[in-house]
Amino acid sequence: MDMKDMTSAIERDHVDDLLEELVGLPGLDLEVEGILDRIIGLSRRTRRSMEETLTEFDLTHGEFKVLGWLRRGDHSPGQLATNADLSSGAMTNRLDQLEQGGLVERLREPNDRRLVLVGLTAKGRKLHDKALAIQAEKEALLGKALPEKDKRQLETLLRRLMLALESREKG
Repeated sequence: MDMKDMTSAIERDHVDDLLEELVGLPGLDLEVEGILDRIIGLSRRTRRSMEETLTEFDLTHGEFKVLGWLRRGDHSPGQLATNADLSSGAMTNRLDQLEQGGLVERLREPNDRRLVLVGLTAKGRKLHDKALAIQAEKEALLGKALPEKDKRQLETLLRRLMLALESREKG
């Protein structure tokens, strides 16, 4: 069965056209190619959507992530650098930008004044919540494309794929 036969009963997307061009290449699993091309395409589109939202709030993706971590509680700059996989100097620069914008504040630990924690300001929390709500609204379109049962099944299947890749990275 060729790609046109396989997709004739369902709606076609641009990936189906790309896969047709690959039919007959040895060692290529077209279903796996289709899965990966669609995951990459969805990732690219959702990232673009997120970048548009962050631009609206004058934030970078990295700054948004820091605000999200701080929403859960204060962190040391070192913890934040580790979370972001950044050097301490790069995190210091990021925190300086956020602090200048009034979104975070550096706090001295009362019991050990050598220890500095970073906390979210009310302005930072409000900005993060607003950006998150707008992005969640955009992402809800994805959720509406599938019935609940299919969403749960897709999440389970994607988790399996993620676990397979994560176990390979650890091994």
